[in-house]
Amino acid sequence: AAADGLGSIAIDTTQLNMSVTDPTAWATAMNNLGMVPVGLAGQQLVTDSICVPGFDPSLSMMTGITPINPMIPGMGLVPPPPPTDVPVVKEIIHCKSCTLFPPNPNLPPPSTRERPPGCKTVFVGGLPENATEEIIQEVFEQCGDITAIRKSKKNFCHIRFAEEFMVDKAIYLSGYRMRLGSSTDKKDSGRLHVDFAQARDDFYEWECKQRMLAREERHRRKMEEDRLRPPSPPAIMHYSEHEATLLAEKLKDDSKFSEAITVLLTWIERGEVNRRSANQFYSMVQSANSHVRRLMNEKAAHEQEMEQAKESFKNALTGILTQFEQIVAVFNASTRQKAWDHFSKAQRKNIDIWRKHSEELRNAHSEQLMGIRREEEMEMSDDDSGDNPSKKLRVDDSALAAQAYALKEENDSLRWQLDAYRNEVELLKQEKGQLFRTEESLTKDQQLQFLQQTMQGMQQQLLSIQEELNNKKSELEQAKEEQTHTQAMLKVLQEQLKSAKELAEINGHDESQANEINVLTVALVNQDREKNSEKRSPGLKSEKEALLIGIISTFLHVHPFGANIEYLWSYMQQLDSRISANEIEMLLMRLPRMFKQEFTGVGATLEKRWKFCAFEGIKTI
Repeated sequence: AAADGLGSIAIDTTQLNMSVTDPTAWATAMNNLGMVPVGLAGQQLVTDSICVPGFDPSLSMMTGITPINPMIPGMGLVPPPPPTDVPVVKEIIHCKSCTLFPPNPNLPPPSTRERPPGCKTVFVGGLPENATEEIIQEVFEQCGDITAIRKSKKNFCHIRFAEEFMVDKAIYLSGYRMRLGSSTDKKDSGRLHVDFAQARDDFYEWECKQRMLAREERHRRKMEEDRLRPPSPPAIMHYSEHEATLLAEKLKDDSKFSEAITVLLTWIERGEVNRRSANQFYSMVQSANSHVRRLMNEKAAHEQEMEQAKESFKNALTGILTQFEQIVAVFNASTRQKAWDHFSKAQRKNIDIWRKHSEELRNAHSEQLMGIRREEEMEMSDDDSGDNPSKKLRVDDSALAAQAYALKEENDSLRWQLDAYRNEVELLKQEKGQLFRTEESLTKDQQLQFLQQTMQGMQQQLLSIQEELNNKKSELEQAKEEQTHTQAMLKVLQEQLKSAKELAEINGHDESQANEINVLTVALVNQDREKNSEKRSPGLKSEKEALLIGIISTFLHVHPFGANIEYLWSYMQQLDSRISANEIEMLLMRLPRMFKQEFTGVGATLEKRWKFCAFEGIKTI
């Protein structure tokens, strides 16, 4: 590739000061570099085409013309690594400030580390001690654009290129011996070792590139999926009278029936059928039912086409079988003595094979045709009704049954249609009645409702007053009983006291014993009163009533102005849904020392309120 790149350059070979192909000159140059000369006398080590004749660094200073550099990108002197099966031939490379001599071709190629992903940076070791950054850039910029050079104080540096493929060109220079100018000093020469370097910037850019490629791949796949995805079904419109009319027309069209029946099914499942739209939906359902007849007619037409196809197939098969018979007859005639003796042995063999094959095909087609005829005979025996009068009667009965069923369906449809019309008439009547109602009727209804509410309130008040009167009567009777009981007890105690005094006087007891007797009598009277009071106040029936009294007391305690029985019942209803307002009111009336009832408002705004008064009762006791 290097030789081809310079093949079109015409330079006068007389300008060479030293022939590169001269073994003596080559040995002298290698000795100057401290290298053992290789190659035999007269052996050409490198080709003339790789070395530019007459390359003089001072040519540009004299003529102002930039000399041709063999490392420029277009020249192809530093090609990418060739295939492994082709031997690599490296040649001398001349630069402005230095010269690169190739390594010994008999030595193994220089080793390199594993290439990092996205590698754009190379490690260059073995540089001459006097090599500057400008000389390094002059040598390696021919491989591509250099973005950064990091030179160490020692004899190595790191070079970062703009693209990845430029690294391969730089690796090609590994193993070259670099000499600065024409000096033979050790500080001006060194063997280059170029290897891949691992840089964070290269890896980051490679990751960004991979992510970008992954995004592009995902986008491409998504576009492909969107392209191959079947289109979404059209959205079903909402029900309206106009859409229902259009749908009814579509149901009558065979080409649009499938789409229309889907819309009808969706409307029915959505619950669009009501008393107002029942008639329209019934007509659409009736159209769907009429499509059944069209489907049956279509099926009959297809069956007829199938019968015609069967008949044509049978006729064609009959013609094919006839031709097979003729062909077999030809083969049989050929095998007779008159014609058979005139054929050769090979011809007889072929004719015999053809005859057997034709007979097999004829027999197969004959069996197929006989099977078709047997099926037809079985169908004809099933459908034959010409000589069987009972079959005719069965056919007539089935026809009459079909007609009766059709009439029944028609009668049902007419009855359902009549019911739908009746429903529409009732709806129209109700709408007209609502429109003709005047404001006077509305006000009368409001007044009537108000009077009914006041009557109910007065009845409740009357019932409550009656209950209070009964309670007062019972309390009065209990008080009378207690009074008579206490009077009887006083009499008994007075008699006991007198008898005790008489005994004391007789026995000579002192006055202190008499006082103890009086104290005992007073204690007995107080105990008797307490028992009477306990009898007079009825006890609680169950733990539920005690719980209700506690909740009601807390509720009324936080309502100092009281609450009506409906408000209290609505609150208790949240705790126990089985409790009634009457039960709560009876419980409150049974405990007059804890709850009292007051009336607020005047006339129609009269309202009963219950208040918690247990603390007032404690103060008065």
